[in-house]
Amino acid sequence: MRQRLDIADVETRTKIRAKYLRALENEEFAMLPGPTFVKTFLRTYAELLGLDPHALVEEYRANYESGDELELQPLGPPGTGRDRGRGPFLGPGALALLVLVGVVALLVAIGLTSDDSGSGQESASTETTRERTTTQPKKQKKQPAPTRVALRVTPATPTWVCVDRGAGTPVIFENTIDSAQTFRGKRVRINLGKRDVELKKNGKAVQVTPGPDAAGFDFTPTHTRELESGERPCL
Repeated sequence: MRQRLDIADVETRTKIRAKYLRALENEEFAMLPGPTFVKTFLRTYAELLGLDPHALVEEYRANYESGDELELQPLGPPGTGRDRGRGPFLGPGALALLVLVGVVALLVAIGLTSDDSGSGQESASTETTRERTTTQPKKQKKQPAPTRVALRVTPATPTWVCVDRGAGTPVIFENTIDSAQTFRGKRVRINLGKRDVELKKNGKAVQVTPGPDAAGFDFTPTHTRELESGERPCL
């Protein structure tokens, strides 16, 4: 907006489709073909605007990129066509061995039949143990507390917005927006010209009391506080 560029200009210069540029700006990375494309498009877009591409890519990796994917490897070498084509060859010795194995298997089967009652009791005990194991609730892992704020602002109508990162810090954004914008930092303070906006801090909705007046908020990873008129940015 400061460089007076619209999506069509950026699409022409970067050769990146307009829908992907909008997805980058709105952080809707699932609309892009994959993480590699996201990082490549971020670098290209940042270089066009004179921003630091390394910082944007590192921020994307820290907040959105998942861990390494597991590679599936074959368990053993595949057999050759010649091995599959040949059938087994049995000599006289092999036939005698097969007869012996059949006799042993018959004796084992007779022994197992005589122990049916004992096996039944053991099976019942095993089933009971399994039921107790499966009914025990699983302990859920505690999610780590967030260390940064990601504030998404979605206006219902064009709304003036001013943002800084704390009292005495420089203003990082001041303009009228008519579409969703996201601001990040360890601390984010915002001044809104209107209250008909939707705010989400780290994905959770923030209640904005309706009314005709302006509104201001101070966000940290663990706290949210509405600001009085004299405490807000750009005032």
